[in-house]
Amino acid sequence: MKLQRTNRLRALAAGALAVSGALVLTACGSDDNTGNGGAAEKAVNNIKCDGQGNLLASGSSAQKNAMDVWVRNYQAACEQTQINYKPTGSGAGVQEFLQGKTAFAGTDSALEPGEVKQSKKVCKKGQGIDLPMVGGPIAVGYNLPGVEDLALDAETLAKIFDSKIKTWDDPAIKKLNPDADLPSTKIQAFHRSDDSGTTDNFTKYLNSAAPDAWKYEPAKKWAAKGGQSASGSSGVATNVKQNEGAIGYFELSYASGNNIPAVALDTGAGEPVEATTANASKAIAEAEIVGKGKDLTLELNYQTKAEGAYPMVLVTYEVVCDTGNAKETLPATKSFLKYAASEDGQKALAEIDYAPMPDEIISKVRKTIDGLA
Repeated sequence: MKLQRTNRLRALAAGALAVSGALVLTACGSDDNTGNGGAAEKAVNNIKCDGQGNLLASGSSAQKNAMDVWVRNYQAACEQTQINYKPTGSGAGVQEFLQGKTAFAGTDSALEPGEVKQSKKVCKKGQGIDLPMVGGPIAVGYNLPGVEDLALDAETLAKIFDSKIKTWDDPAIKKLNPDADLPSTKIQAFHRSDDSGTTDNFTKYLNSAAPDAWKYEPAKKWAAKGGQSASGSSGVATNVKQNEGAIGYFELSYASGNNIPAVALDTGAGEPVEATTANASKAIAEAEIVGKGKDLTLELNYQTKAEGAYPMVLVTYEVVCDTGNAKETLPATKSFLKYAASEDGQKALAEIDYAPMPDEIISKVRKTIDGLA
């Protein structure tokens, strides 16, 4: 039976935000006791402004479009604070945070034990913690003119990205798409060249859902053979859009913003599942908090077969010090993160193809932010 579905793609409402001026930031754990410079705390349009000056953050490119909207909305209300978020990739963002260069980092993979240990040198009398703030599906976008509806399962995806399946008319793809007119076009599989939390979550899905086909350990660094690489989610999306026969993985908003069709996942449920925020939310709702203390690391269920649950998801964490944040940047950091975790901040995510955190998770995030010191 022909798969009946429509890729729900729409243009993003938010553009990139340019932030000017010099960037000056003292690392977490500073001994400076000047406070927030005397800026008055105020609330504007439901955003509670506090602190002033420049906040520098970096990391996950998957959350760039969410950050653009959050920063735009926050700075419209809080003119005394300038926020510059650089989408350098999860690995680079975590390293900059651990080097004391940023107020917080964005990462699509929770801190590893060694990174937590290292963070104790930066977070005086504390450590780095993971705050789940952004969720969403990892879309597998493709460029195959004439093929509007494409379904793939984890095993087939694993073989495509491991260069085992090399043309679009391969029997394995035909079996999943019997009514599609599949060409003999060569497959060009694009992956991330930089250390990436999106890669980590994508390979966690493949390793968990298709362990016989994907033998590589999940990691931020791409390990499979062959394929072509590009920097950042935007780089992968650009290459998929420009090259016929291409396929690549990136956060859903990059598919929507570039009008790239996305694969539906054959999970073993009754029907293949589309990459939508609603379907991703169904999968994220099955996650469990496994972090210790104030850390809110989640464990995702990549093997779910629940109807309408899209299991190839990622959660982006904002990494901060639980205690030992720089006193001159702490008020603005808390103020900005409070907005991002607020009802308004989370609502903004759903409007640009991200999945807001489930209530029981985001309520704990808000409480933890309140207690940052």
